[in-house]
Order: sequence, then structure tokens, then C-alpha cells
Amino acid sequence: MTDAAERNAIRRIEHLDEVPPETARTVLEMIEAAARTDGQMAVSEQGRLQLRGGRREGVRHLLLREGDELVGYAQLEETDPVEAPAAELLVHPGFRGRGHGRALGLALLDASGRRLRLWAHGGHPAARHLAQALGLTLFRELRQMRRPLTEPDSGLAEPVLPEGVTVRTFRPGEDDTAWLAVNAEAFAHHPEQGALTQRDLDDRKAEPWFDPKGFFLAEKDGRIVGFHWTKTHAAEALGEVYVVGVLPGAQGGGLGKALTLIGLRHLAGQGLPTAMLYVDADNTAAVTVYERLGFTVHEVDLMYRSET
Repeated sequence: MTDAAERNAIRRIEHLDEVPPETARTVLEMIEAAARTDGQMAVSEQGRLQLRGGRREGVRHLLLREGDELVGYAQLEETDPVEAPAAELLVHPGFRGRGHGRALGLALLDASGRRLRLWAHGGHPAARHLAQALGLTLFRELRQMRRPLTEPDSGLAEPVLPEGVTVRTFRPGEDDTAWLAVNAEAFAHHPEQGALTQRDLDDRKAEPWFDPKGFFLAEKDGRIVGFHWTKTHAAEALGEVYVVGVLPGAQGGGLGKALTLIGLRHLAGQGLPTAMLYVDADNTAAVTVYERLGFTVHEVDLMYRSET
């Protein structure tokens, strides 16, 4: 029996609706190990929260073992009522080149009824090759953009709010329902951000990085009309424009730019040297705003999909 045949004989993939806590910790360790090799997390923040957060409707987990060793992981999310299921996968760096990635990809295609959207975070050549081998085509590019916060030429302009708009910080518990409604309306076109639930918000509030002092709400006539939620990545000394949202009726008056500046000035005040954000490449208006604020492309995440 050849080496490849032996590996196929001992390779097995488990499909779970919920990952036991101890196994979830092992997978998270594998994600961290892969990130140290790749320079990029193969599983998004939402995916990691769903991995360790217990059972979630519409989320499935695939665990790939070589013999008794856990060497690969994939997550399939089928919560979007319109779009094909979305997935992420990784193989432990020490077990690559053995066909495990392709095996997970084929299992995802089978589990999704061959209607699949697959992320390749960082756009690495191996991920592109896997997508091609699976017969998937590129259809979305998510850019990570960065700009300096503390260099001499990185001054941030004074925010100018539209008339009648005031800004305050988020009050956990009191503002949850109102913010979720505004977020859903502001991102009705966005398959991930616009679908956030109270559970998703609670998960993030429980994270060590959460700080309501960096979560800014814009109000007019007593109603939230926009927000800027910032995030701090302490280990990387990075501040993040986590999400900026403005209600459709409040757009076009400079509120988004003002909120972005407020958040950036807050992050700079924390002594963070760099700010980052994610934006879809085809969101020309947002890309233009961020470029004018000094952001440049740092890396890209690519999403591929099946043709069926």
C-alpha cells in the first residue's frame, strides 16, 4: 500500500453540530499554530466564537483526524436565507501536503449540496490552488487596510458632526436592542454584519478586548443614527475600526467620516501605533473614504464559490 493510500485509510472526518469544550480548545490551538506559520488566522473571529460557544442553529463543524490525531478543521454556516452556505477550513502546518485540505473541501461541498462559499483568508497561493482544485471561482475580495496613528505625519483631523448630532459611548445592556436594530438596518446588504443577534453581541461583550469606552454612538433627536465600534488587538499593538455604520437616512452628510475620526483619535489616545480595518473591494465609496484618511491595503481575504 502506498503512503497516500495508507493516509486515506486512516483519515476520517467527523461532522458535529457542537464541539466538546476540550476538543474546541485543541482546534483553537491548531488555529493559533497555523496563524504563526501563515501570518493570518484561517478562521475568522465569528468562526472562533461559534466553535467554542456551544451549539448554534445552522452551524456545523468538520473535524479531520489522521489516525487518532486531530489535524484539520472546517466550519460550515448555513444561516443566510439567500446566499450559499459559507465555510472556512485549515490543516495543521505539520500535516499539510497530504491531501487533507482537499478532503475537507470535498466534504464541505457534499455537506452543502455543492452550494458553497469558501474563505481563503490572506489569499495564500495554497488556498487559491485548493479553490481551483475544488472547481470554485473567485467572487469576493475583502481588503485589510492599515494606517499609522503615531507617526509625525499621521495627524487626524478634528471630527465635524452634522448639525443636531451628538456622540456618546455605548451602555451595555441599555443600548443592546436599539443598537442591534440600527446595525441590521445599516447593514441590510451585508450577509455577515447585518445578521448579528443578541447572542453574537453578548459573545463579543464577553471578550477581553471589549471596551464600551471605544464604542461610539451618534444620536439625533434621541435616536441612534450611526456608530463606530473600535477594537484593540493588544498582542499585535493594533487598533481596529471594527465596524462603522450609518442609517441610510443619515448618510451623505459626513457622519461616517466623523465617526471614523472619533474612533481613530480614541485608538491613537491609547498609544496604539497602527489602525486597521476590513472593507469589501467593491465598496468603492467606503474604500475612497478610507484612502483619503490615509489607509492603504495591507492584505486581502478572498472568497470563492461553486457555480451551482
